[in-house]
Amino acid sequence: MSLSDLDTPVAVGVDWGTTHRRGYALAADGRCMAEHADTDGMLAARGRFEASLETLLQALNAAGPQVRVLMSGMVGSAHGWVQAPYLEPEVRLRELGHHLLRVPGTARRVDIVPGIALKTDTAVDVMRGEETQLLGAALLGHDDGWFLLPGTHSKWVRMAEGRVADFATFMTGELFDLLGRHGTLAAAAGAEHAGADVHHPEAFGQGLRAGANVALSHALFGCRARVVTGALPPEQARSYLSGLLIGAEWHELRRRGAGHLPTTVTVIGAPHLAARHAEAAAAFGVTLQHLDPAEVYKIALGHLLTTD
Repeated sequence: MSLSDLDTPVAVGVDWGTTHRRGYALAADGRCMAEHADTDGMLAARGRFEASLETLLQALNAAGPQVRVLMSGMVGSAHGWVQAPYLEPEVRLRELGHHLLRVPGTARRVDIVPGIALKTDTAVDVMRGEETQLLGAALLGHDDGWFLLPGTHSKWVRMAEGRVADFATFMTGELFDLLGRHGTLAAAAGAEHAGADVHHPEAFGQGLRAGANVALSHALFGCRARVVTGALPPEQARSYLSGLLIGAEWHELRRRGAGHLPTTVTVIGAPHLAARHAEAAAAFGVTLQHLDPAEVYKIALGHLLTTD
């Protein structure tokens, strides 16, 4: 292998979500040579996925015909480029490379990592993209325990011996945005506070506790009632709402643990997404350890490119 080979990308990994995507260009020795993020997610790219991918490759200086592409996330959904069938949770994450779906009709090799579907008598849930980050975590030795992947749709995942044993999805981020901007709660809080980033820890903590033993829809109305009666200043309503919604995740985790929370939870997420969960973990006496989502993704990418 020549020095010039080491300076030429040989593969690109694309974490392609609903509204955003991020690409990573890798050299032959596994180094990440470039990263690029944009808003050409699955929804924006529908009907022009191949052209959108080529634009991303050019931004990464990795448009050569020899460059292999490996994609994960919503690009493999029913509304994505090609639908990649869901795998059963029993599949070991280290075996994901044996289940890649080749995108047909492309000039270069393009593969999609399949998602995972959970189907029981009482629940049906799915993930796409998180399985790749969890693979990276497993390769770092995090094979067991509870994992949190916060975001628009937060995922709580229990891993056992490198397999996804159980998981649950919460529409926390989506609900926070909708309730904070539309409807009676937003009106009570005041539209002028909808875009504010000021965090009020005390109000957040009140929200965490308020949803412990009541239905979430009732607790949400309670947020509005606090504002209109003067019990909660309008400018603190968004922090209280955040506490309610994030608290609902933690209370459900406790319910699943027969009244007990795990001693440690590993969060895979950007610091600004994990910050509120760090407050919740401290309030509930749980140790929260952090893994960088980009780093675990790149580790998973290197593994997948050598095991298919």
